Amino acid sequence: MNKKPFYKELYFQVLIGILAGIALGYFAPEFAVKFKPLGDAFIKLIAMIIGPIIFCTIVVGIAGMKDMRELGQVGGKALIYFFVMSFIALAFGLIWGHIVQPGIGFNVDPATLNTSSLTKYTDGAKNVNLTDFAMNIIPSTFAGAFSSGNVLAILLVSILFGCSLSVIGEKGKPVYNFIDSVSKVFFHNVHLISKLSSIGAFGAITYTIGAYGLQSLIPLAKFILGFYVLLILFVIIVYGIIAKICGVSLISYLRFIKEELLIILGTGSSSVVLPHIMEKLERLGCPKSVIALVVPSGYSFNLNGTNLYMTMAIIFIAQATNTDLSLTNQIILLVVAMLTSKGAAGVTGAAFVMLTSTLIVLPVVPVAGMVLILGIHRFVGTGLAIVNLIGNGIAAIVVSVWNKSFNRELMKKTLSEEL
Repeated sequence: MNKKPFYKELYFQVLIGILAGIALGYFAPEFAVKFKPLGDAFIKLIAMIIGPIIFCTIVVGIAGMKDMRELGQVGGKALIYFFVMSFIALAFGLIWGHIVQPGIGFNVDPATLNTSSLTKYTDGAKNVNLTDFAMNIIPSTFAGAFSSGNVLAILLVSILFGCSLSVIGEKGKPVYNFIDSVSKVFFHNVHLISKLSSIGAFGAITYTIGAYGLQSLIPLAKFILGFYVLLILFVIIVYGIIAKICGVSLISYLRFIKEELLIILGTGSSSVVLPHIMEKLERLGCPKSVIALVVPSGYSFNLNGTNLYMTMAIIFIAQATNTDLSLTNQIILLVVAMLTSKGAAGVTGAAFVMLTSTLIVLPVVPVAGMVLILGIHRFVGTGLAIVNLIGNGIAAIVVSVWNKSFNRELMKKTLSEEL
């Protein structure tokens, strides 16, 4: 098999786009912000086909299961894993915040902060509760699930459709074959759109650097640096241990998804690589039925990067405003954050809304302190999105191994071909 020259590889093209975007954003910021539509257009192109891909993959995955008990087993194991990992991530961020102490020395009086810029987040947080969250999962119409772009609503209608198709049995075979064929068309669309990844990454990173400037990072350099070290440690320690238990090399896995990681680095969004990661996990040895359930639901329930950010940000705000957090308050904080991190799924600006919701429920730490980190959210958001993606891939592997359906021979073959 002839290997493509490195300059034709997608990861290399995306990397060049990112570097060119950073340079242009730094040296010509006023001109750079005009490239924002390139990044927005690329994200919209991918978002356009995410719904159909999730639907087709889940329906084919469920309808291909031997019985409905397998669906319950996969879903149950996934939820258990999601909640355990969420708690670990929240605790990890809390402990790291105490070690690094990024907010010490700020001595900010919350009463002096202008909170007008937080309105859209605080309003969204007040509206987030478990009842509304559950009701929003149910779309008004079948087509409404796709037009709304709510991943959980798409997940619901897909599971219902897949279960019904499975129960019908042989009579539903033509429908199954049709949806399976349609899924191949949509995945081919992904490959076509992916050729524009370098342009999308260039537009997004150019605008970010041009609009916010690298100088905006200086006042909070300790927080940003500490947060990225936290992300790296979490990936190496936690994901490394989990991967080792599953018999998978973390380094090989990260190398395998390097293109997706670079696309997120450029665009700042993990949603744009949802179709890519689902396809790659299947090539890695995870069954389609597991991928179909674990990965889309993980985008709402398995946000480990976001959880790390939440607790470290809260510790930062508490330290910056000289707010004392007792051990009891911190334990309550973990419990509340576990709930708010799930209840805000699918909300615009989810990470910030999750953080706001937690501070509103636990009013020990002033919500006004969020103004301190609002300006650098775009920069740290890229890092947490990368960790979220890595974590969802690991989750699919864990559930596949736990369900004794992981194809190790296919994994070895795929990774050896990559090398």
